[in-house]
Amino acid sequence: MAEDGQARAIAIVVMGTSGVGKTTAAEGIAKALGWPVAEADEFHPQANIDKMTSGTPLNDEDRWPWLRAIRDWIGGEAAKGVSTVVTCSALKRRYRDLLREADADVRFVFLSADPALIGQRIGGRSGHFMPPALLASQLADLEPLEADEPGVKVSVEASPEEVVRLAVEGLGLDPARERLTKP
Repeated sequence: MAEDGQARAIAIVVMGTSGVGKTTAAEGIAKALGWPVAEADEFHPQANIDKMTSGTPLNDEDRWPWLRAIRDWIGGEAAKGVSTVVTCSALKRRYRDLLREADADVRFVFLSADPALIGQRIGGRSGHFMPPALLASQLADLEPLEADEPGVKVSVEASPEEVVRLAVEGLGLDPARERLTKP
Protein backbone atom coordinates (compact mmCIF):
# COMPACT_ATOMS: atom_id res chain seq x y z
CA MET A 1 0.00 0.00 0.00
CA ALA A 2 1.09 3.54 -0.70
CA GLU A 3 1.37 5.98 2.19
CA ASP A 4 -2.08 7.45 1.42
CA GLY A 5 -3.72 4.01 1.80
CA GLN A 6 -4.11 3.53 -1.94
CA ALA A 7 -2.67 0.46 -3.62
CA ARG A 8 0.66 1.09 -5.33
CA ALA A 9 0.70 1.20 -9.09
CA ILE A 10 1.82 -2.06 -10.67
CA ALA A 11 4.56 -2.30 -13.28
CA ILE A 12 4.75 -5.52 -15.26
CA VAL A 13 8.15 -6.09 -16.86
CA VAL A 14 7.93 -8.61 -19.70
CA MET A 15 11.42 -10.11 -19.78
CA GLY A 16 13.53 -12.60 -21.69
CA THR A 17 16.02 -12.79 -24.51
CA SER A 18 15.52 -11.22 -27.88
CA GLY A 19 13.08 -13.21 -29.98
CA VAL A 20 10.82 -14.61 -27.26
CA GLY A 21 7.95 -12.27 -28.12
CA LYS A 22 8.25 -9.64 -25.39
CA THR A 23 6.56 -6.97 -27.49
CA THR A 24 3.67 -9.22 -28.53
CA ALA A 25 3.10 -10.42 -24.97
CA ALA A 26 3.44 -6.93 -23.46
CA GLU A 27 0.96 -5.46 -25.92
CA GLY A 28 -1.48 -8.29 -25.20
CA ILE A 29 -1.14 -7.89 -21.42
CA ALA A 30 -1.52 -4.11 -21.68
CA LYS A 31 -4.64 -4.50 -23.82
CA ALA A 32 -6.13 -7.06 -21.42
CA LEU A 33 -5.55 -4.77 -18.43
CA GLY A 34 -6.16 -1.42 -20.14
CA TRP A 35 -2.71 -0.15 -19.16
CA PRO A 36 -0.14 1.76 -21.20
CA VAL A 37 2.81 -0.18 -22.63
CA ALA A 38 6.38 0.91 -23.32
CA GLU A 39 9.02 -0.79 -25.45
CA ALA A 40 12.42 -0.95 -23.72
CA ASP A 41 14.24 -0.61 -27.04
CA GLU A 42 13.00 2.99 -27.14
CA PHE A 43 15.02 3.73 -23.98
CA HIS A 44 18.36 2.64 -25.50
CA PRO A 45 20.82 5.43 -26.24
CA GLN A 46 21.93 5.53 -29.88
CA ALA A 47 25.38 4.22 -28.90
CA ASN A 48 23.79 0.97 -27.65
CA ILE A 49 21.75 0.58 -30.83
CA ASP A 50 24.85 1.18 -32.95
CA LYS A 51 26.83 -1.34 -30.93
CA MET A 52 24.18 -4.07 -31.27
CA THR A 53 23.62 -3.31 -34.96
CA SER A 54 27.32 -3.88 -35.55
CA GLY A 55 27.03 -7.30 -33.88
CA THR A 56 28.75 -6.35 -30.62
CA PRO A 57 26.98 -7.50 -27.43
CA LEU A 58 26.19 -4.93 -24.77
CA ASN A 59 28.03 -5.16 -21.48
CA ASP A 60 26.85 -4.12 -18.02
CA GLU A 61 28.24 -0.60 -18.42
CA ASP A 62 26.17 -0.19 -21.59
CA ARG A 63 23.04 -1.50 -19.90
CA TRP A 64 23.02 0.49 -16.62
CA PRO A 65 21.92 3.87 -18.08
CA TRP A 66 19.27 2.09 -20.16
CA LEU A 67 17.94 0.20 -17.12
CA ARG A 68 17.90 3.37 -15.01
CA ALA A 69 15.87 5.13 -17.71
CA ILE A 70 13.30 2.31 -17.66
CA ARG A 71 13.20 2.33 -13.84
CA ASP A 72 12.67 6.09 -13.84
CA TRP A 73 9.86 5.81 -16.41
CA ILE A 74 8.14 3.16 -14.28
CA GLY A 75 8.51 5.37 -11.19
CA GLY A 76 7.25 8.46 -13.00
CA GLU A 77 4.13 6.68 -14.23
CA ALA A 78 3.55 5.12 -10.80
CA ALA A 79 3.81 8.56 -9.17
CA LYS A 80 0.83 9.55 -11.34
CA GLY A 81 -1.03 6.43 -10.17
CA VAL A 82 -0.63 4.71 -13.54
CA SER A 83 0.04 0.99 -13.72
CA THR A 84 2.17 0.00 -16.72
CA VAL A 85 3.57 -2.79 -18.84
CA VAL A 86 7.10 -2.54 -20.24
CA THR A 87 9.33 -4.86 -22.21
CA CYS A 88 12.89 -5.31 -20.97
CA SER A 89 15.27 -8.22 -21.40
CA ALA A 90 16.18 -7.93 -17.67
CA LEU A 91 18.59 -10.81 -18.21
CA LYS A 92 20.34 -10.66 -14.85
CA ARG A 93 18.94 -10.54 -11.35
CA ARG A 94 20.89 -7.38 -10.56
CA TYR A 95 19.15 -5.69 -13.51
CA ARG A 96 15.78 -6.74 -12.12
CA ASP A 97 16.85 -5.52 -8.67
CA LEU A 98 17.52 -2.09 -10.18
CA LEU A 99 14.10 -2.05 -11.89
CA ARG A 100 12.48 -2.94 -8.55
CA GLU A 101 13.91 0.27 -7.11
CA ALA A 102 11.03 2.12 -8.82
CA ASP A 103 8.32 3.20 -6.40
CA ALA A 104 5.85 0.69 -7.82
CA ASP A 105 4.80 -2.90 -7.35
CA VAL A 106 7.22 -4.28 -9.98
CA ARG A 107 6.42 -7.79 -11.21
CA PHE A 108 8.03 -9.86 -13.96
CA VAL A 109 6.76 -12.10 -16.74
CA PHE A 110 9.71 -14.28 -17.79
CA LEU A 111 9.10 -15.53 -21.31
CA SER A 112 11.01 -18.71 -22.05
CA ALA A 113 11.48 -21.02 -25.01
CA ASP A 114 13.87 -23.54 -26.44
CA PRO A 115 16.93 -21.69 -27.84
CA ALA A 116 16.35 -23.26 -31.29
CA LEU A 117 12.85 -21.73 -31.43
CA ILE A 118 14.19 -18.35 -30.32
CA GLY A 119 16.89 -18.46 -33.00
CA GLN A 120 14.31 -19.35 -35.63
CA ARG A 121 12.14 -16.41 -34.58
CA ILE A 122 15.02 -13.95 -34.62
CA GLY A 123 16.12 -15.19 -38.03
CA GLY A 124 12.62 -14.69 -39.42
CA ARG A 125 12.10 -11.09 -38.39
CA SER A 126 13.20 -7.98 -40.20
CA GLY A 127 13.76 -4.36 -39.29
CA HIS A 128 15.19 -5.01 -35.81
CA PHE A 129 18.69 -3.92 -34.81
CA MET A 130 19.35 -7.09 -32.78
CA PRO A 131 21.11 -9.58 -35.09
CA PRO A 132 20.67 -13.34 -34.57
CA ALA A 133 24.39 -13.68 -33.78
CA LEU A 134 23.87 -11.91 -30.43
CA LEU A 135 21.39 -14.49 -29.11
CA ALA A 136 24.21 -16.65 -27.72
CA SER A 137 25.51 -13.75 -25.62
CA GLN A 138 22.02 -13.11 -24.24
CA LEU A 139 21.51 -16.77 -23.39
CA ALA A 140 24.90 -16.80 -21.65
CA ASP A 141 23.90 -13.74 -19.58
CA LEU A 142 20.38 -14.97 -18.78
CA GLU A 143 19.68 -15.59 -15.11
CA PRO A 144 16.12 -16.96 -15.04
CA LEU A 145 13.57 -15.47 -12.65
CA GLU A 146 14.13 -16.93 -9.21
CA ALA A 147 11.46 -18.20 -6.82
CA ASP A 148 11.88 -15.21 -4.48
CA GLU A 149 11.35 -12.68 -7.28
CA PRO A 150 7.82 -11.39 -7.91
CA GLY A 151 6.64 -12.84 -11.17
CA VAL A 152 5.78 -15.79 -13.34
CA LYS A 153 7.52 -17.90 -15.98
CA VAL A 154 5.55 -18.52 -19.17
CA SER A 155 6.57 -20.67 -22.13
CA VAL A 156 6.09 -18.91 -25.45
CA GLU A 157 5.53 -22.19 -27.20
CA ALA A 158 1.83 -21.52 -26.49
CA SER A 159 -0.25 -19.15 -28.63
CA PRO A 160 0.15 -15.41 -27.94
CA GLU A 161 -3.35 -15.35 -26.43
CA GLU A 162 -2.48 -18.23 -24.10
CA VAL A 163 0.79 -16.51 -23.10
CA VAL A 164 -1.17 -13.39 -22.13
CA ARG A 165 -3.77 -15.42 -20.21
CA LEU A 166 -1.12 -17.38 -18.32
CA ALA A 167 0.84 -14.22 -17.52
CA VAL A 168 -2.14 -12.27 -16.21
CA GLU A 169 -3.42 -15.21 -14.17
CA GLY A 170 0.05 -16.07 -12.91
CA LEU A 171 0.46 -12.53 -11.61
CA GLY A 172 -2.87 -12.76 -9.80
CA LEU A 173 -4.48 -9.99 -11.82
CA ASP A 174 -8.12 -9.79 -12.86
CA PRO A 175 -8.51 -7.80 -16.09
CA ALA A 176 -12.07 -6.71 -15.25
CA ARG A 177 -11.03 -5.40 -11.83
CA GLU A 178 -7.83 -3.77 -13.06
CA ARG A 179 -9.68 -1.87 -15.79
CA LEU A 180 -12.10 -0.50 -13.21
CA THR A 181 -9.56 0.53 -10.60
CA LYS A 182 -6.66 1.92 -12.63
CA PRO A 183 -6.64 5.29 -14.41
